[in-house]
Amino acid sequence: MRAILLFIFAGLAEIGGGYLVWLWLREGMPVLYGVAGGLILILYGVIPTFQSFPSFGRVYAAYGGVFIFLAILWGWAVDKKTPDLYDWVGGFICLLGVSIILWGPRN
Repeated sequence: MRAILLFIFAGLAEIGGGYLVWLWLREGMPVLYGVAGGLILILYGVIPTFQSFPSFGRVYAAYGGVFIFLAILWGWAVDKKTPDLYDWVGGFICLLGVSIILWGPRN
């Protein structure tokens, strides 16, 4: 459960920080949006280091699947773009991949 929570926190930090930078550069919001986004993106870089899995590559591969699913949810909640069937199917396939990467039996 801890691993999943860390992935969710990292995903929200990456998406949220990137979104603030997007608002600053693309939507003309004040520079403080960009600064806050940059600081949150630094936090995103730190959060995965608290994972207990020993391999950087495995952690980031698994995180990628969680990120995809969170991005679908973010688009739905923030951008008001309702995911279609293919978004949901693709997102759940990514979560299945995360499960295999993290908890698949290994020697």
